[in-house]
Amino acid sequence: MVHFVGAGSGAADLITVRGARLLGEADVVIYAGSLVNPELLQYVREGCEIHNSAQMTLEQVLDVVRSAEAAGKTTVRLHTGDSSIYGAVREQFDQLEALGIAYDVCPGVSSFCGAAAALRAEYTLPEVSQTVIITRAAGRTPVPDRESIRSLAVHRATMVLFLSTGLSQKLQEELLSGGYPPETPAAVVYKATWPEERVFRCTVGTLAETVEGAGLTKTALIIVGNCLGADYERSKLYDPGFTTEFRRGGE
Repeated sequence: MVHFVGAGSGAADLITVRGARLLGEADVVIYAGSLVNPELLQYVREGCEIHNSAQMTLEQVLDVVRSAEAAGKTTVRLHTGDSSIYGAVREQFDQLEALGIAYDVCPGVSSFCGAAAALRAEYTLPEVSQTVIITRAAGRTPVPDRESIRSLAVHRATMVLFLSTGLSQKLQEELLSGGYPPETPAAVVYKATWPEERVFRCTVGTLAETVEGAGLTKTALIIVGNCLGADYERSKLYDPGFTTEFRRGGE
């Protein structure tokens, strides 16, 4: 059996209770060493076989899994954040299914949630933005043309950008040309929820200057949108004049 476990956004204690339990029961752990906090390995029991997938290909990962399965062992595949976002897990699922190896998935706290916590932000504010776009800028690996930053920026929704810190100048140009005004609030969160977390607030017009000035090249998220601003409408959910299924609104 293979358990895909989301490691959480960085802090070792932000892994789920289930994820920590699965790590403690594993005979073999394959973890994404380039991004996963190594402190998470404290949950692993003594004698567990540990592999760093940052130094491995997909084929090598599968070789380890096959060997573990042949020996009747349980494997945990530990991915950063939540594996559903830029986790490269689909190809692993397909290969395991072809091999007849059972697996399941334990979700984790994504770094985009960790970044919101660091910013004390709510991505979805009434009359400001009810949509969150999670994406990345095109770099060494492309994105579909229909999902270019420029085309997504037209919506002026809340945008959370992964894997884009090293492309800040191009990213800023695309955000502006797509429709975000230069004064739109933005922020860069470096290593959200890690001990070395740092937050940089700026605007779309000063984004590249902020990123480059801080010397950031990776392991940071960029957040763009008026959800980071001061203006918004109060939620109807707790408005005393708004009737819900559970209470009647007053005058």
